[in-house]
Amino acid sequence: MAEANGALLAVKGLHAWYGESHVLHGVEFEVRAGEVVTLLGRNGAGKTTTLKSVMGMVPRREGAIAYEGAEIIRLPSNRIAQRGIAFCPEERGIFASLNVAENLLLPPKVRDGGLELERIFELFPNLRERLASQGTKLSGGEQQMLAIGRILRTGARLLLLDEPTEGLAPVIVQQIGRIIGQLKTEGFTILLVEQNFRFAATVADRHYVVDHGRVVDMIPNAELDANMQKLHDYLGV
Repeated sequence: MAEANGALLAVKGLHAWYGESHVLHGVEFEVRAGEVVTLLGRNGAGKTTTLKSVMGMVPRREGAIAYEGAEIIRLPSNRIAQRGIAFCPEERGIFASLNVAENLLLPPKVRDGGLELERIFELFPNLRERLASQGTKLSGGEQQMLAIGRILRTGARLLLLDEPTEGLAPVIVQQIGRIIGQLKTEGFTILLVEQNFRFAATVADRHYVVDHGRVVDMIPNAELDANMQKLHDYLGV
């Protein structure tokens, strides 16, 4: 059950460290059920560390991370996944020794409501044609489709996507955008790290700007045009 204020995920005062390096300095944001929300910012701003902190993949964290109203910051990553959160890393994490079918079937189901393989093939027709292919023999776009398709089986309702369009051809970027839109209509909630704010503007409801390990602004998508100069200043583009 989501919190009364509608936040499926609520992050407050989040600090994170890699060894002695203090990366996040009190990050705060929320994602409501059914939203697509982006974390925008320059390289090194702390966006990926924020996703990994939510997922329990950063060894030292402090603050509060509530999912469906329950505190999860002290849980290990496997327990967080079992709560219904899935992470799709920027490097995609495709297993070279497994074919496409084996990669798809590898993650365990954590909840009811995951997509059946047939629905995944409707979203990603290329995967059906490449089932016997070694995962790392796919194109970059096909690997990204496999990485997203793999977590849709699990029953997770909150998807953490780290730079899903990085390095992809424009036609594949458009396809990823359409799929994110379809997933939203099917009830998924998505937290998206994205360098390409023009792409983010086509899929997201709201944008949080991350700078030097802090959230420094929140811009509703409907107000993006009016805040374009400010966004250019934040992102250095």
